[in-house]
Amino acid sequence: MTITLHDFDGEHSLTITAGDLLADAAVVASGHEPNGYFWEGLVQFAWPDIAERLDFDSEAGMFCAVGTLSDLAQLKAAVEPVISSPSAVREIVARAETSGFEFDD
Repeated sequence: MTITLHDFDGEHSLTITAGDLLADAAVVASGHEPNGYFWEGLVQFAWPDIAERLDFDSEAGMFCAVGTLSDLAQLKAAVEPVISSPSAVREIVARAETSGFEFDD
């Protein structure tokens, strides 16, 4: 499981390597692909207050959020326990689907 905060020339980003997470089986079981786009959608649904302050640059193999160090640290604290918890992923996906949210994975 790889979740990393980066600082390149004053630009901060948080990345998660997709496809090798403990919660991937729960993502697949819910009918989704465990890729960067799925995790981007999950963040946008589960933590919209944080997500609205970030820019995203995800791809198939990686979730990537760009923003202030403070916002990214807050996101890391929120998402870290979820990416290692199949039950948390199932609960968030179920809430998202009930609300009509569509993942773009």
